[in-house]
Amino acid sequence: MSNRAPIVLTGIGASAGIAVGPAYLLDRGRVRTPRRPLAPGEAESELERLEAALALADRQLLEMKRRVEAGEGPEHALILEAHRLMLQDPEFGGAAKKLVRDEQMNAEWAIRRCARKLRSAFGRLGDEYFRERRHDVTFVADRVVRNLMGRIPDAAEEIPTGVVLVARDLSPADAAVLLQPGRILGLVTDRGAKTSHTAIVAHARGIPAVMGAVRASELAAAGDEIALDGERGTVALRPEPHQLVRFAEAKARFARTEQAFERERTLPSRTLDGSVVRLNANLEFEIEIPGVARAGASGIGLFRTEFLYLGRTDLPSEDEHYEVYRNLVIQMEGRPVTIRTVDLGADKMPMDRLRRSEPNPALGLRALRLCRRNPEVFRTQLRAILRASVHGPVRVLFPLVSGMIELRAARAALEAAREELRAEGIPTAQPEVGAMIEVPSAALLADRIAAEVDFLSIGTNDLIQYSLAIDRQNREVAYLYQPLHLSILRMMQLVVDAGHARGIPVSVCGEMAGEAQYTLMLLGLGVDELSMAASAIPLVRRVIRASTISDGRELLQAAMALDTADDIERYVRTTMEERYGQLLGGDTDAEADLA
Repeated sequence: MSNRAPIVLTGIGASAGIAVGPAYLLDRGRVRTPRRPLAPGEAESELERLEAALALADRQLLEMKRRVEAGEGPEHALILEAHRLMLQDPEFGGAAKKLVRDEQMNAEWAIRRCARKLRSAFGRLGDEYFRERRHDVTFVADRVVRNLMGRIPDAAEEIPTGVVLVARDLSPADAAVLLQPGRILGLVTDRGAKTSHTAIVAHARGIPAVMGAVRASELAAAGDEIALDGERGTVALRPEPHQLVRFAEAKARFARTEQAFERERTLPSRTLDGSVVRLNANLEFEIEIPGVARAGASGIGLFRTEFLYLGRTDLPSEDEHYEVYRNLVIQMEGRPVTIRTVDLGADKMPMDRLRRSEPNPALGLRALRLCRRNPEVFRTQLRAILRASVHGPVRVLFPLVSGMIELRAARAALEAAREELRAEGIPTAQPEVGAMIEVPSAALLADRIAAEVDFLSIGTNDLIQYSLAIDRQNREVAYLYQPLHLSILRMMQLVVDAGHARGIPVSVCGEMAGEAQYTLMLLGLGVDELSMAASAIPLVRRVIRASTISDGRELLQAAMALDTADDIERYVRTTMEERYGQLLGGDTDAEADLA
């Protein structure tokens, strides 16, 4: 054990919980990649090296996939299959071989160059979830480069029980195999985000995790005691006795809170004056379903389907879609499931004939626009959704609707798919149809859109970015990403009023929905449903049950009288702290003692 001084790091709380234990440094750091010109006649042998490394990576991932399938079921191994398919992507393995052959480049460097190009394409996407997929490219590239250099990573059985894993980064493939409850106490990584696959796996398995704790893998030594708070994102390396006491107290508080949330799980999300607000969960993988049930969600407010398309060289079949949707609907046991149709850009579609490079994918051929250009892609998904709808209540949600032409075309495609299935004798139900309001044009046309759908869903993440013309991943303008900007609040009010005028429910689906400090404001707007990460539901439910709609309207009216987003944010935060301080939690003394 190291005798070095204690250090406190701050990262991103990715999976709530407290863990204290010895550090196990996982060798998953990026391998330095040499670049060297090939000698005359060396290209063929270099191609053989590359082929062997790609084949070994495929075998490694296949073995990991089999282990996960045997232990947890096939749905939990989807990301491993996606990584295998990425190896076969012409833009990855095929392009690397071309660089070796045409530019006489060594295999390691060729892999890195292809990975860099793919990462850049993902990084330009507007949605944070898709941007995080660039890390999947890095993980696959790292695996191939390690194989080329003869560096085989630790196996799960080599890691001792009762340790905190510390790594530069951890791929979803490794996470699926290594993050075993009971064996691994916690996870700390230098890189990563709350929306990453690894964070999703850690949370689903109840393993506390902090990601983005810069240099943690450099500053920690094997065997060092390490304490982490997966909610606040705090990591203490070699903690002092008083810090350990604070972590122990935090662990006890967390356990009490979890027990209280469990007792409250079946309580209705009803305000003090009798209004019920449905609390739904956002979902991407079936591995998250137990968390949805534990949170007491009313249903699935957003099921992302993009993972079915990513990291592969062909399109998912209708039966692939159907199996995923059917399993989800059955497991939700009668609670409604809202399936969002594919929201990918053309630069992320499998198959060369569908993939297009665009200078600005966020404003290009994306979502319904892409589906209109490639009707067979849309038809396949719609048929599968309709087939799955006979197993339980299903709602279809069309993303990035910007006007009536797109909406009507999407509805026509859905009706055509239903007629096809009826003619084939395949039973279907009649799913409700909704539109995502996430661009200003849709917000301003909400009254027209509401007349032709069964529900509206406000996608606040994109609505904020498109309305304020900013990219929050750009550090130069990220400060302008302001959920309580007056223009955003006015547009949201416009959408809610339009929906209610037509007698249809309006949902908020975005990060705002899961932030308890915004809950009272959303009640004031008159929102009927909130859809969020399952882990956010218990606290939001508490706020709803301690509030009245009139309280929310009063807060909203006062906030909208202010001029700037900073003023509104400050006013809302102060009001929420005064009204719900203890309810919202937070132990500032504990945090101060860790500094």
